[in-house]
Amino acid sequence: MDMDGLLQRFLDDLRASQNASPHTLRNYRNDIGQFLSYCDGRGVHSLERIDRTLLREYLAQLDDAGYVRDSIARRVAELHSFGDFLARDEVLSRNVFRAIGAPRTAQRLPDYLTVDEVGALLTVPDTSTPLGMRNAAIVEVLYGAGLRVSELVGMDVSDVDLAAGEVRVLGKGNKERIGLLGRPAVRSVRDYLEAGRPELIGRKPTRALWLNHRGGRLSARGVALVLSQLGEQAGIGVPVHPHILRHSFATHLLDGGADLRVVQELLGHENLMTTQIYTHVSQARARDIYLRAHPRADSGTPDEPSHV
Repeated sequence: MDMDGLLQRFLDDLRASQNASPHTLRNYRNDIGQFLSYCDGRGVHSLERIDRTLLREYLAQLDDAGYVRDSIARRVAELHSFGDFLARDEVLSRNVFRAIGAPRTAQRLPDYLTVDEVGALLTVPDTSTPLGMRNAAIVEVLYGAGLRVSELVGMDVSDVDLAAGEVRVLGKGNKERIGLLGRPAVRSVRDYLEAGRPELIGRKPTRALWLNHRGGRLSARGVALVLSQLGEQAGIGVPVHPHILRHSFATHLLDGGADLRVVQELLGHENLMTTQIYTHVSQARARDIYLRAHPRADSGTPDEPSHV
């Protein structure tokens, strides 16, 4: 099979085994396809002729073309995954793409809201209206359970257990997990189910938990729009989007002394390294508080050492 055919097999595997989104599949197709086009231009038409020198020259070309490090690192990671698949499928005896590593990238700390900002966000929805009840419950669940927006909008009414304070969600790779709800979230979801959702549901029955104004399932884009508007109305200085509530959930848990592995489990992270970025956020916040609060934290240049 030619290299384009192998790429298609890889994409089919990603779709079937990992439930990869159309956006992810498009990125893989474009980025790996770009490398295969580079190979074609160099007269390399088979996997056996790909080596470390060719790969390094490809990365150098990307760098010369002005690609930022994050973009190059993403392409390297995608080629690694492609090679892993080919080795696992015994098309290659070893993953030749692992001969190159990704360039170091600056670690970006995720934005998050303060506890007061989350509180301000929750004062905005008019809970005397069906949409207001829904919006308040959405904020409570995203922040209270640390859900991804895809997990939120995929929920059905049957996925909620208010007596136990739990929601069942389908995460990445079709992996099911349980999200936990505190009392405020339970109250908010109960109010929505009892008085808000019945007013929103249309003529066509639906199992969806979160409904739009037409009675259909609320989309991820719809949730993003709701949160953006709430953030502006609350006067919050950073853009409010679904993932910032997930970041806030993790950061506030760690600030409160939660164990990192518990946070990993609640977030549904496969790798603990993914969760560890939130420890850096907490440490950065601790340092900021220290510099503002300790009388000797910002005293200019350090004192000269005394001589005894």
